[in-house]
Amino acid sequence: MVSMVINKTKIFLEMIKFEHTIFALPFAYVGALLVQKKIPSIHDLFWITLAMVGARTAAMCLNRLIDRQIDALNPRTANRALPRGLLNVKEVWLSVIFSFALLLLSAYQLSPLAFQLSPVAVVVLSFYSFTKRFSWTCHLFLGLALGLAPVGAWIAIANRFDLAPVLIGLGVLFWVGGFDIIYACDDYDFDRKYGLHSIPARFGLERALMISIFFHIVAALLFISVAFVLKLGIFYLVGVLIAAALLFKQHVMVSPRDLSRTGVAFFNLNGTLSVVMFVFTLLDVLFPLHLF
Repeated sequence: MVSMVINKTKIFLEMIKFEHTIFALPFAYVGALLVQKKIPSIHDLFWITLAMVGARTAAMCLNRLIDRQIDALNPRTANRALPRGLLNVKEVWLSVIFSFALLLLSAYQLSPLAFQLSPVAVVVLSFYSFTKRFSWTCHLFLGLALGLAPVGAWIAIANRFDLAPVLIGLGVLFWVGGFDIIYACDDYDFDRKYGLHSIPARFGLERALMISIFFHIVAALLFISVAFVLKLGIFYLVGVLIAAALLFKQHVMVSPRDLSRTGVAFFNLNGTLSVVMFVFTLLDVLFPLHLF
């Protein structure tokens, strides 16, 4: 019995790509750190973390449920848990309900505005998985879903909107949209064959990668703008510089003629980028060396 539970848990974590939490969670912590330019309370960090776990788990479970027929047809995704019958639909739907409940409970524990706006997060997280069926802007909807992380964390502590978290959130939106375009290049032929929408399928591989570069330039500029709005210091700017270098590297690694390293660009470099932004923001908060 215990071994069956452990095995099911492993399958579930693989299905939702739990390791990909590294994309959004560090940016949630960035938003939390910058509210008052200090480390938040254990209470706030605890509930922000649970909110992120709930939000991301629900979103990934919904994505797998909504796309299960498509995943079964795609050689790249046919091995996922639902197409193979390793998990059943009822189990995954229960996970969606539990995860959204965790998100709502966490928002309630944080601030009134966070709780009031939590249904907006539920709608955005639920809607993304449908977008590839009708719009090549699906990459930006994914970016929006992850871009809510720093905005939500800021609101959770400050109980208000401000310009800075919006800029960070937009930076995350364009960063995620850019790397999701690169990842979508792997499904270029499949998407065109089955009428699914993506920037590669709409504009071709070469133009899609150019759009990805543009998105990443915008993302870097937005992250830099946060330093001016909040009067941040050298450590934060060094973090943005390293992040920009990581963005540049993934565009060097991938070309329309060689897509063999899209997986490395997708996970390794972008996972590193989010951690770098968090670590250098933390250093900036702990050891402020102001330029302004």
